[in-house]
Amino acid sequence: MSMKANDKATIPANIPGNKFRQIKTEKPQNGAQALLRLLRYYASHKWLLVLVGISLVLGTAGSLAGNYLVRPAINDYVLKHDLSGLLKICLAMLAVYVLGSLFIMLQNRLTIKVAQLTVAQLRKELFDKLQHLPVKFYDTHQHGDLMSRFTNDMDTVSDALNNSITQIIVSSITLTGTLLLMLYISPLLSVVSLIMIPAMLWAAKAIINKSKLYFVANQAAIGNTNGYVEEMIAGQKVVQVFGHEQRAMEQFDLLNENLRDKAGKAQFYSGMMMPLMVNMSTINYALTTIVGGILAITRGLDLGGLAAFLQYARQFGRPVNEISSQYNSLQAALAGAERIFAVIETTPESQTENPVPVSEPVKGNIVFEHVDFSYVPEKQVLSDINIQALPGQKIAFVGETGAGKSTIINLLPRFYAIDAGDIDVDGTSIYRLDRDTLRKEMSIVFQDTHLFTGTVMENIRYGRLDATDEEVINAAKLAAADSFITQLPHGYQTVLTGDGANLSQGQRQLLNIARATVANAPILILDEATSSIDTRTEIAIQQGIDGLMQGRTSFVIAHRLSTICNADIICVIDQGKIIERGTHRELLALKGKYYKLYISQFD
Repeated sequence: MSMKANDKATIPANIPGNKFRQIKTEKPQNGAQALLRLLRYYASHKWLLVLVGISLVLGTAGSLAGNYLVRPAINDYVLKHDLSGLLKICLAMLAVYVLGSLFIMLQNRLTIKVAQLTVAQLRKELFDKLQHLPVKFYDTHQHGDLMSRFTNDMDTVSDALNNSITQIIVSSITLTGTLLLMLYISPLLSVVSLIMIPAMLWAAKAIINKSKLYFVANQAAIGNTNGYVEEMIAGQKVVQVFGHEQRAMEQFDLLNENLRDKAGKAQFYSGMMMPLMVNMSTINYALTTIVGGILAITRGLDLGGLAAFLQYARQFGRPVNEISSQYNSLQAALAGAERIFAVIETTPESQTENPVPVSEPVKGNIVFEHVDFSYVPEKQVLSDINIQALPGQKIAFVGETGAGKSTIINLLPRFYAIDAGDIDVDGTSIYRLDRDTLRKEMSIVFQDTHLFTGTVMENIRYGRLDATDEEVINAAKLAAADSFITQLPHGYQTVLTGDGANLSQGQRQLLNIARATVANAPILILDEATSSIDTRTEIAIQQGIDGLMQGRTSFVIAHRLSTICNADIICVIDQGKIIERGTHRELLALKGKYYKLYISQFD
């Protein structure tokens, strides 16, 4: 159950932001494996691919056949001055070219459809995986970098499926057909035409290997930059309050310069490919023309055959150039695909094998038994935590910031796996229960609020999707949120955007409390739920929260100790250990850590 250590971050350590949200260095997969995996997605649309293949073969055949008709046109009609025959064969050539073009257009249309279906499938799989990854994944991955995988990386994959892979296949078929026809016309001249091919392939391989490294680095640099921009936009108010605008710009300049450097090198090597291949193809064509002329004079090569061969010789260089140029785009796509697959292959939250059904109804008898926990193996966060919460009891946690209070309650919904010990609900280990079913038995209000784009009604109903409007309004009243909601422009139908940016922090927290209220679960968790609410409002809703706690096992973290005086058990946490426990009166009588914390709030 232990967690793995965080990988070394690549983003500079002195960038402001949570150190657990820095981009990790991903070890790239083998490019061939990434390509094969992409093609497996592609191949799932087999019937469309059959039509693509037929259209591709017929379109390519039309182009090759049209060029070959040059041979009989010259030999049988031009040299014999047969104008009517020449006109007929020219019309035949036109018909072949038109049919070939129509099939190529059909192939392009079908290819785009298959590519977009494939990208949609890949995007859905990536999004679905994100819904099943543990919380620790989001703690160790920068949100901007994850967004970059949905946008930049997915776009490069889409471009490759739309263009690069298809173009490589088309060019390969064209290359094969051209070579066969060249060998048919003149094997000797074909050998001459192929002299430059090994040199072209060697040069292409050298450039591809070099550019691949920079394309991978370029994709990572894009993720770094996007992640930093996302953090700075989200935290712009903090940046301005503390006057760190200049520092933020300097740090962005470093990331931007790194991106410019990686992108420049990737594009430089990518840009070398086409000119080099074109020049080598031109040299090869010139050499073929000279030797072909000699063969026509000395070996009796027919002029029509020579003309057709030169057509193929020029065409032979084009697919080689196209394959070479598309390889660079393909490398960028494979770099992006590797980053996408790295997320898809991330181990999701562990599934319970043969889960035990949750007791109906859940009573809320919860036991922490000798629980140890650490985010990273070398640093233990919780040590030997023992808690028993009887059904309907209110358990409160107090302690200094970083003592481990929130960590304890994050273990109960299985957001993290413990290192040792066990946690039971109604006598059954939570690791034997179905994780999703377990969480449905809990209403949770976190210290950090989050509201979705949608109406106020929809945001509260997020706690229980089948809740009626009346139940939502009653929950809002219980959470003391109804009074401000009714004053909004459209009341409960007011649309919230930007995480509820048009509301105060306290109003947002009240909606979160209402959301937990409408969930109506037997276990209630409040992680400093009233920390963003003023004292008067807190007093107003405290009775509602107390009413909500009736008959529910409740775990509460509060920064104002006056709100937990009625708790059945108060646990004082210090450096990951429970150092005191008891009722409010019992702990005051001890005159220990709790006594000092309580008195300090009135000094």
